[in-house]
Amino acid sequence: MTDLAPHELRILVAVDEEQSFTAAATRLGTSQSAVSHAVRACEGKLGAVLFARGRHGARPTEAGARAVAYARRILRLLDAMGPEVRGAGTDGPLTGTLRIAAFRSAAAHLLPAVLAGLAERHPGLATRVRIVREIGRGTAGEVADGRADLGLATLDADGPPPVPGLVAARLYEESYALAHPQGHPAPRELPLVDWDENCGSYTRDWWQRQDWIPPATVDVEDDTVALSLVAQGLGMAIMPRTALLGAPTGLAVTDLGPRPPSRFVGYVTTPELAGTAAVRALIRELREVRLPTGLAPAARPAAGQPSSSSSPSATASLSATASLSATASRSVRNSPASASRV
Repeated sequence: MTDLAPHELRILVAVDEEQSFTAAATRLGTSQSAVSHAVRACEGKLGAVLFARGRHGARPTEAGARAVAYARRILRLLDAMGPEVRGAGTDGPLTGTLRIAAFRSAAAHLLPAVLAGLAERHPGLATRVRIVREIGRGTAGEVADGRADLGLATLDADGPPPVPGLVAARLYEESYALAHPQGHPAPRELPLVDWDENCGSYTRDWWQRQDWIPPATVDVEDDTVALSLVAQGLGMAIMPRTALLGAPTGLAVTDLGPRPPSRFVGYVTTPELAGTAAVRALIRELREVRLPTGLAPAARPAAGQPSSSSSPSATASLSATASLSATASRSVRNSPASASRV
């Protein structure tokens, strides 16, 4: 028998999050020996060492991190199965919890109206929002690792989702602008206050063509800190429009010319969750919400191309559950499904 049982998946997740067999046992209300035995059984079934044991606890190996990601996603589908089955063929209010990952500016300026609309239609549906820096795997990584059902992510103009195996769709496009102290006669001559999340593949080419941008004199992790420094006269910054909404007093914003850099913002989710009622309801709100000033709705796919409006059915979602289970049981060395867009 090579299938992993739900209780084994929960043990893998608990060990990963607690980084200790003993702490995982306490969390699950079982013994440390039972956790250790279950992990060894999982390693035997999957044919890979999942955790490195040592004085500092248990740390997932590369194979273990992949196994835990599959475990979270499978457990999430098992949680969704009951509501999905009971709600089949009905349009009634939804219940349960919806997990969202978003970078700060999207969470601050887009999500409030979206969640208000969702709460009005589905008062029994709770939401949990996790703020994630859009660096590296960013919000897409939270979705791929099973920590979020849907992520608001920055998307390349033509490329696949930031993390393979996810489905993605654009929501809006935002341009970049120059933020500088009010009244400064030559803002482009000021020192650069840079922000860690600022230069992605969507701005890199434009950035390299600009001979007027100096090296950064201040580098910060948070966009609000960068803007506060600029408002105090410490330099200028090049920022996306959502980051400039609600800018502090003393800050001015100037366009970067007729062809400024821009980026797309959209959502990412997993193929198996894309057809669940709660995720479909959230996508509907994201599509219908009124965008803040300065943001342009992204063009929908052309006729004949895949679209997020044609989400997989609940049956397809349950089939994806079986597929994920089989994949995890065969080998955690296999990569997730190839990237796709909706």
